[in-house]
Amino acid sequence: MLVLGLTGSIGMGKSTTAKMFAEAGVPVHDADRTVHMLYRGTAVPSIEAAFPGTTGPDGVERKKLGAIVAGDRQAIARLEAIVHPLVREEEQKFLRSAAESNRIVVLDIPLLLETGGAARVDAVVVVTAGAAVQRARVMARPGVTEELFEAMLARQMPDAEKRRAAHFLVDTGHGFDNARAAVAGILRAVAGMRGKAARRALHGSGR
Repeated sequence: MLVLGLTGSIGMGKSTTAKMFAEAGVPVHDADRTVHMLYRGTAVPSIEAAFPGTTGPDGVERKKLGAIVAGDRQAIARLEAIVHPLVREEEQKFLRSAAESNRIVVLDIPLLLETGGAARVDAVVVVTAGAAVQRARVMARPGVTEELFEAMLARQMPDAEKRRAAHFLVDTGHGFDNARAAVAGILRAVAGMRGKAARRALHGSGR
């Protein structure tokens, strides 16, 4: 089985690209969706213990938690130490299940490169767009200010660095029809490849 790691900075169109892979019949594991699920279940007791008063009857209250950890690197590290292993467990369950009947799967991980996750995949797909397109998309979201946008960017690896780390690029800045064609091209390129052989072929390309 070939594992593609899908990533991209905020506003680049990663979630839309993930849907394109799914529409093409490729199973996709969404790390963000998994976190939302954990915040309503398994992660709740540990988060409440580490950050008292941040949970309620429906699970983690994200605004309260966000207010506590925002800008506090130690608090963010404590939260990540709770959540990341649980996300990894769900990811492994997904991979074991998908391996039974699929040749290609996608791990949709926003901070794939920032957290060293590239080592867990066979090839990295980076979703990108021009800086002006990215800014316009993000600033159009409710409640987003310039300060918040800059803070979001500061947490993420610059797009240029992500592009250099990619085996494949999907540029959504020229319309989603072009992006869909790029997804189809990636699937054609990796058809028939398998884990270790794919790594040798793709990493031997110099990227």
